[in-house]
Amino acid sequence: MEELIQKKNIEVNIDVDNWEDAIKSVGNLLMNSKQIEDGYVNSMINSVKELGPYIVLSQGFALAHAAPNTETVHKPSLAIVTLKKPVKFGSPNDPVKVLMCLACMDKATHLDLLSKAAKKLMQENFVENAAKCKTVDELYHVIND
Repeated sequence: MEELIQKKNIEVNIDVDNWEDAIKSVGNLLMNSKQIEDGYVNSMINSVKELGPYIVLSQGFALAHAAPNTETVHKPSLAIVTLKKPVKFGSPNDPVKVLMCLACMDKATHLDLLSKAAKKLMQENFVENAAKCKTVDELYHVIND
């Protein structure tokens, strides 16, 4: 199967204080690999502030993203983190323990990556299995196998 998320864009058991820190942490993975600029991370946070916790898609899982953008996104990409302590976004599906980040430059790529991520998310017990991972390698296999 094709690689959905590169190993360099995966982190497990990160320690954050709140939902903004969680979004910054997953966004930093894409910034460190030069796939996005910090402006995209700010856009993701501002989207939640303006629109509410719409990114919390299911029990314990959030998909951080912002509008497709060619100025702050250099390469369509996904990142994922698991949280040491789950955080609240103000959603009925709180607290979030697994956070994925989606960054795209245009709507077509956005929908394509979103579709690939959704297939993975619909697998039975995906969030629970991801949250249990103790190493990047374990989470990499949960995502990409």
